Amino acid sequence: MLKPIWKQNDKQARLLIYVVSFVVFAAVAILSRVQLKVDLGFDVHVFATINAVINSIVSVLLVAALVAVRRKNYVQHKNIMFAAIFLSIAFLVSYILHHLLAGDTVYGGEGAIKYFYYFILITHIFLAAIILPFILFTAYRSLTGQYDKHKKLAKYTWPLWLYVSITGVVVYLFISPYY
Repeated sequence: MLKPIWKQNDKQARLLIYVVSFVVFAAVAILSRVQLKVDLGFDVHVFATINAVINSIVSVLLVAALVAVRRKNYVQHKNIMFAAIFLSIAFLVSYILHHLLAGDTVYGGEGAIKYFYYFILITHIFLAAIILPFILFTAYRSLTGQYDKHKKLAKYTWPLWLYVSITGVVVYLFISPYY
């Protein structure tokens, strides 16, 4: 196992994780209702494509991190997870930019595929809204050397995060023809 990087302080960490999670959730919720009318000289839907690429990479990284930890390569696992977290932050910035600059896009599909799309979209949005504190608590448990708690929480966090990253790409593939 790796040596802890941070000193354990559950009370302070819990407060910080909840505050960061709330601020991010509130920023996304509020800013997704605002649209800036700015001509940047390029198609702002490029941010949606960037989001899909980032989500694809995060999905691959999450699988690679699982493989690394199963092989007991904890340093590689840690580095891959840091990369996934960093890319998720980049995704968040790009996501907010896309919604600020492009506004909402209405899905135009019909029939059964429309219901499938909305099922994927609704589950994606719900899980994306709640996943951040799970990710942060899971990372915190690892960084403080609480590996049993980290592993226990990661059993839930990892598949939810993977689902959110994969369905983000699926939602993009469904909605991109309507940009």
